[in-house]
Amino acid sequence: MRTTGTALEMSIGPRALLVIAGLPGSGKSTLLRSTQASRPVEVLDSDQMRDRLAAALPPGTPYRRYRPAVHVLHRLRVVLAAIRTPGPVVVHDPATGAATRAWLVLTGLLTGRRRHLLWVDCTPEEALTGQRTRGRVLRSASFCRHLRRLPRVRALLTEGKRRGWNELTVIDRDTAARGLHLIVA
Repeated sequence: MRTTGTALEMSIGPRALLVIAGLPGSGKSTLLRSTQASRPVEVLDSDQMRDRLAAALPPGTPYRRYRPAVHVLHRLRVVLAAIRTPGPVVVHDPATGAATRAWLVLTGLLTGRRRHLLWVDCTPEEALTGQRTRGRVLRSASFCRHLRRLPRVRALLTEGKRRGWNELTVIDRDTAARGLHLIVA
């Protein structure tokens, strides 16, 4: 991994599982929007499933009514993509919870994928600003749940405890804003 003048450059294998994680509002979506790859990659974001379900439901259906379905279907898509997709799979997920990270590691292990965790680190204040900028602020209880988990995640990251990840990279919001260039080798 290296940072060029514009984008973060990261090398991944042809059967990689790259998880772009961090607090909601940290800059994951911004990073994904500007991601370029030397070969095709499958990008999975729960917002894709949210948009599909919203289009299928009656107009004005509150997100809280179908949020559980979004998360279940997103996870199912990740597993199916890890099984079926011949190339790299890139997953957008906060991954603040230990169970979520364990599930992602297990998915990678069972499907023979090299596992990369790219953590976009920021302060809670920066994350809230990021949520406001994108026009979608998490419910206070949901955001607080992510914040309660944050010290443990940061401790693992700073101690370099990979816990099943082959590669572990931590970047800040400014680096995420410059984009990502994946070199699939």
